[in-house]
Amino acid sequence: MTVLHGVSLAVGAGEVVAVTGPSGSGKSTLLHLLGGLDTPQQGEVWWAGERVDTLGTQARAVRRAGRVGLVFQHHYLLEDLTVLQNVLVPALLTGQDGTGRALELLARVGLTGREGALPGVLSGGERQRVAVARALATRPAVVLADEPTGSLDRANAEVIARLLLDLARGEGAGVLLVTHDERLAALADRALHLLDGRIVDGETVQREPARPAH
Repeated sequence: MTVLHGVSLAVGAGEVVAVTGPSGSGKSTLLHLLGGLDTPQQGEVWWAGERVDTLGTQARAVRRAGRVGLVFQHHYLLEDLTVLQNVLVPALLTGQDGTGRALELLARVGLTGREGALPGVLSGGERQRVAVARALATRPAVVLADEPTGSLDRANAEVIARLLLDLARGEGAGVLLVTHDERLAALADRALHLLDGRIVDGETVQREPARPAH
């Protein structure tokens, strides 16, 4: 079964592009392929002129840590690491000393004083704040966000969504945002609709001209 058919898209620096569509339309698969979390059984995946589906597992992980931020519905924090250590993971994979950057991001997401806490003592909203900070730790060109507020209540969902998008825009990172939430999609600059693995339409609401992210 073919999940995606000839999908091609561009995300500008500081631009947020929402990807909408029914369940099974290929939205999450698209993000997983772009992020190097999965490889296709057929076809090719190209990113900024580079074919990436042929890279090995370690090469994909290093590339992802340095150039791509990831935020999911579940936070995927490492439970035996502190908040600060979790945010440092991408920097460690790329050989950077990211402590100063991690502390800055934790302050910006409102977690000053929680750096030494373990994920198990955090609320759901706090855990997702850590995930947002981790996604931006290495100043990625693009953040891939797959239903980033899907596990949160309405109040926390809006706070986390605005926090993620405001931080990414401020950093000049493009955001590809998969969501079923119309309110969240409305925060994007553009929306693309996937149906049966194809982009079938899109709506643009440009806030300002966007520069290429890559």
